[in-house]
Amino acid sequence: MNTAETCTYMTHGAVMPFCKGCGHNNILKKLNDALGMLRLDPHDVCLVTDIGCIGLADALFDKVHTVHTTHGRSTGFATGIAVADKVLASGKLKTIVLIGDGGSMIGLLHIVNAALINADVTVIVANNFLFGMTGGQTSSLTPEHFNTITSPFGSMNPSLDICKISDASKAGYIARKTATDKDLTDIISEAIAFDGFSIVEVLELCTEHGTKRNELKGNMLSKMAEAEGHELGVIKNSAKRPEFSRKYDIDVNSHKGEIKPLKFITPSYKHNLKKPAEIILTGSAGERVQSTAAMLAEAALMCGLEVTQKNDNPVTQGSGFSLSEVIISPDEIYYTGVSSADYVIIVSEDGLKEIKSQDVFNRINYKTVFIIDESLELNKEGLNVISLPLRRICGGDKAAIGAVDYILKHFEPFPQAAFKSLMEKRFGEYGKIFKGEYYNI
Repeated sequence: MNTAETCTYMTHGAVMPFCKGCGHNNILKKLNDALGMLRLDPHDVCLVTDIGCIGLADALFDKVHTVHTTHGRSTGFATGIAVADKVLASGKLKTIVLIGDGGSMIGLLHIVNAALINADVTVIVANNFLFGMTGGQTSSLTPEHFNTITSPFGSMNPSLDICKISDASKAGYIARKTATDKDLTDIISEAIAFDGFSIVEVLELCTEHGTKRNELKGNMLSKMAEAEGHELGVIKNSAKRPEFSRKYDIDVNSHKGEIKPLKFITPSYKHNLKKPAEIILTGSAGERVQSTAAMLAEAALMCGLEVTQKNDNPVTQGSGFSLSEVIISPDEIYYTGVSSADYVIIVSEDGLKEIKSQDVFNRINYKTVFIIDESLELNKEGLNVISLPLRRICGGDKAAIGAVDYILKHFEPFPQAAFKSLMEKRFGEYGKIFKGEYYNI
């Protein structure tokens, strides 16, 4: 066994918060030793933790980046972090997941996907055969006949072999060890150093729930795995597949010239907007509400403004309401939702119902302007309402477009010409888009 470096990645004076005899203690100490063995720059290490006892590791490692995630989703977060670093940043980051057997089953597809794409992520599964933090319930990795609070007469099902699942998902490095194995540091360091996806399942004891309900000692873990038909040791170490970012680079370069180039918007108009303007557009699905909001957003970008667009529609997509919240601002926008609308556009009954359902009337101010279709009945008392024949003149599919154009023409948050140019590009000559009466509204 190699001797780990004396440097530590753990918080100075850190006290392990786990129960006496818990395998998490050994796993984290061995992880720290493995990082030291690899001599990794702490800034090039990201520890992504799951919900559960193992997730308490965040506070124990203050020298590295740490991300604490939702239950089961840690591998998904880690995959995004690793891919972003490899493709867009230095490419030096080593991303390590700490997840329990419960979390690994809740988020199993995240592990499968990370293995399939061969992201440079190391997943350490702390398998104590049960959900430790929530009371000792059975997990999918609980061995058959193992007693838990939800299987007091022994689990009826055999345990899932997460290493075989990882192998079927084309993982390059797979190992299964126990928390007290003398070579665990070497195995973890080997997994982290592996260029691609790696997984190490570590069998351990939960002294709060596991040993109290079962005749169980640390030296029995290997035999338990063998009884389940689960192989121990380094099961696979194959670097045949390229790590994701290299394959990505190869595939992207091989298709150069075949992919439509990205569209960049260069500001070509000037604006006089001094503060953010918040606009809510709503109507019926299939009537260009969200695409109108997108045109509005693009026109604002053409004027050099910052923009966000947030859409909402029912699961049915093609029926019911359609709603967009657009914020345009001369400065950076930090929150996409409209908090106090300056303009509310309502062009159909579906839209009006949704405005009421989402309690938009509590997200307006005394200056809020409502642009509504003339067919809608809205209690106008105390509201600044402009009722227009939008559907009659513009048609249902362009009613929202007409309303946005009206706002830009009469209130001028930014030059109407920007929006007009997009309308003409999409629909043809501006004067022929709507009926002649449009110029009178």
